[in-house]
Amino acid sequence: MASENFIDLVRIFCRSGNGGAGSAHLARTAQDPKAGPDGGDGGKGGDVILKGNRNLWTLLHLRYTKHIFAEDGGNGSANLCFGKNGKNAVIEVPLGTIAKDSESGEIMGEVLEDGQEVVIMKGGRGGQGNVHFKSATRQTPRFAQPGEEGYELWVSLELKVLADVGLVGFPNAGKSTLISVLSNAKPKIADYPFTTLKPNLGMVAYRGYQSFVIADIPGIIEGASEGKGIGLRFLRHIERNSILLFLIPVISENIQKEYNILVNELKAYNPELLDKEQIIAITKCDLMPEEEIGKLKKKLKLPAPTLFISSHAQKNLTQLKDMLWEALNKK
Repeated sequence: MASENFIDLVRIFCRSGNGGAGSAHLARTAQDPKAGPDGGDGGKGGDVILKGNRNLWTLLHLRYTKHIFAEDGGNGSANLCFGKNGKNAVIEVPLGTIAKDSESGEIMGEVLEDGQEVVIMKGGRGGQGNVHFKSATRQTPRFAQPGEEGYELWVSLELKVLADVGLVGFPNAGKSTLISVLSNAKPKIADYPFTTLKPNLGMVAYRGYQSFVIADIPGIIEGASEGKGIGLRFLRHIERNSILLFLIPVISENIQKEYNILVNELKAYNPELLDKEQIIAITKCDLMPEEEIGKLKKKLKLPAPTLFISSHAQKNLTQLKDMLWEALNKK
C-alpha cells in the first residue's frame, strides 16, 4: 500500500505571513527640518489558499510536502512608502478537497470547482505608519503599529471523490467490471478480493451526448466502519455521491442479508448516507438460468428499485443507465 499513487489524506504544517511593521519615520529636509511624520504602512502578510485544479485526481503531489509558508509583509518606510504585501501560498488540490484543523477537526474550507480559491489562513494585517497618528495635539508621533502575526497550525487535507453515482458492494461484486463496461475507465479486474485498491472514476456516455460520472469505490466488508479491511479508508468518498448503486451478485448465498450488511456499514459510518437515493443491481446474471432468476425476482423484497444485470453479457445495462439518469435528474 505504501507505493500506491492514490493519496486522499495528507497533513501539512501551514503558516500565513506576518504583517509588516509601520514606519515611525519623521521627515527632515533642508527647507523644513521638522516636516513631520511620513512613515508608511506595513504590507499585509500572505494568505494560505486552496485552489481547485480539475487536472488533479489525488493528493499525491503533496505527500512529501510537510511545510507551507506564506511570505511576511514588508515594513513601511519613509516618504509614505508602504511595505510590500507578502506572497500568498497557493496549494493546488483536486476538486472535492476539504481542509480541516488537525487538532480540532474543524472544517476550514472546501474546494468543489475548477479555479475556485478558498482562503484557509489569512495573513496578518500590516501595521499603520506614524502618519496615521498625527493630530492637532500630537504633531510628531514617534511611534507606529507593529504588524499582526499570521497563523500557524497543522492542516489535514482530505479528498472526497466527486461523482454522481457511487458503487457500493462487497469485494468481487462486479463493480470494476461494470464501470469498465459503462465508461472509459480501465480498472484492474480479477477474481479475488480487493482487486480495487483505490477509487476509479469513469465518464458514462448517455443519450444525446449527455454524460454522468460513476465511481468504483473499493469493496466494503462487514466491520469496515470499525476499521476492518480497506473499506473504511474509502467510505468518505461515498459522501459526495448523489446516488448509491448497490451491487450484489446473483450467486450470493443471501442477497437480502448482504444488502442489509452494506446498509448497516454505511449507517455506522455516517447515518446521513442513507438519505441518498438508492438503486440495487443484481449482478452476474449470466451465471444463473433465466428460470431461476424469474423465481428469485418474485421472492426478493428489497426497499429500492432493483434491476438484474450482467456486465459480461451486456444484459439490461441500457435500462440501468436510464434508471441512473432519471434518478439524477428528478428535480
